[in-house]
Amino acid sequence: MTTTRNIATMGALVAMLLCLAPSALRAQEAVSLQLSIKNKQFQPRELTAPANRPIRLTIKNLDPAAVEFESVTLRVEKVIAANSEGVINLRPLAPGRYNFFDDFNPQNTGALVVR
Repeated sequence: MTTTRNIATMGALVAMLLCLAPSALRAQEAVSLQLSIKNKQFQPRELTAPANRPIRLTIKNLDPAAVEFESVTLRVEKVIAANSEGVINLRPLAPGRYNFFDDFNPQNTGALVVR
C-alpha cells in the first residue's frame, strides 16, 4: 500500500512540475528591444526593460559609417557596420540605469532603464 501511495504522490508531483515548467520558461524568455542609429544619434535615446529578464537588443545602424555600441555598466561592446544591424544578448539585469554610447562618436549617448 505504501508503494502505491508513493507512486501516486510522485505522479502528482510530476504533473504539477509539468504544469509549472512552461511558466518558468516564459519568465526567462528574452525581452526584445530595438534601437536605431540615424544621423549619428540613438533613437530612442532611452529604452526601458523589466528587471530580472534576459534582453535581446537589436541595433540597426542606418548611417553610412560603422558605429561601436559600448557600455561599461553592461560590460558590452559591438561594432556594427554601416547600413546593417547587430544583436546583443544581455543577461537578466537588476533594476537600474545602464548608460551606453557610440565609441566612434562619444557624444552619441543613451541609456537602458531597467525596472
